[in-house]
Amino acid sequence: MIKTKLSITVFLLMSVLSYGFQVSSLDRLIVAGNSFVNSEGTTFVFRGLNASDPNKLEPQGHWNKAYFEEIKNWGANIVRLPVHPTDWTERGKESYLKLLDDGIQWATELGLYIIIDWHSIGNLKTEMYQSDRYDTTLKQTYDFWRTIASKYGDNTTVAFYEIFNEPTTYKGTLGTVTWTEWKTINKEVIGIIRANGGEGIPLVAGFNWAYDLTPVLDDPLDVEGIGYVSHPYPQKREKPWEDQWTKDWGFVKEKYPLILTEIGFCGPEDPGAHSPVISDESYGDAITAYCDEKDISYVIWVFDAEWAPRLFEDWNTYKPSRHGKYFKKKLQSYTYD
Repeated sequence: MIKTKLSITVFLLMSVLSYGFQVSSLDRLIVAGNSFVNSEGTTFVFRGLNASDPNKLEPQGHWNKAYFEEIKNWGANIVRLPVHPTDWTERGKESYLKLLDDGIQWATELGLYIIIDWHSIGNLKTEMYQSDRYDTTLKQTYDFWRTIASKYGDNTTVAFYEIFNEPTTYKGTLGTVTWTEWKTINKEVIGIIRANGGEGIPLVAGFNWAYDLTPVLDDPLDVEGIGYVSHPYPQKREKPWEDQWTKDWGFVKEKYPLILTEIGFCGPEDPGAHSPVISDESYGDAITAYCDEKDISYVIWVFDAEWAPRLFEDWNTYKPSRHGKYFKKKLQSYTYD
């Protein structure tokens, strides 16, 4: 048993015991009620880390098994791989898939599950985005997921397909999109994924940069076997956070699986500090306690020395940053009988 209020999963115990020799395959995960489970009904609650884009890491010499080993050493049981549309375009599909092939293999050997994330920020309906880095089209998005489903659909390590990173209209500057329209787009993607053999779990984000899931209360997607996503960074709401979190996204866990695919903080003086991530350890205490109490999975942003809020300060030693110290200690705090 895990010696905290959190009931994580037999998988973590097995992973700890087996670390040091390679794993050949992981259990297929499915949705059962409001949980992610394997075929035997064991519940999985994830505590993981975001990688930076593989296309950034590879030319820097950091896209290797050692990177994944360090993620594992920090106590993660899942890693999220953000694929930026412009990187996908510039590198080329086949070359980018080779990056993913390698990362998925390293993750499998270490017992780490994978989220593949189409990492765009903006309004997919109008095809207007927060910056050029996130430019994509509906056609490219559909084709990306057709490609991922065809390539990795029966790969059990690739447990999740995060359809679109952060939907936002940016206060109307990127045009409009209704929840009904957003549901239709996501259902189209899910249909394409499943028709092309994708057996993983699709993840659907809400508006306000993937923070707001309030429409799910009265109008959830009428699709089985999916999960929902929120990115509850500290400046999204004022303290105290907890009651507001419950109203904005936490209520979803009462009926459906929920995973916070980005959380984290940095001080105002830290490199790359920007809204909405500026806060302190009180946010770490609040968000982790909230998730522990409700068995909500989370993935911390970002395992990189440059992107912010960065989890470590240099590539030679992986010395934790301020929020890296907090979350490394937290991830390594779960103990087992």
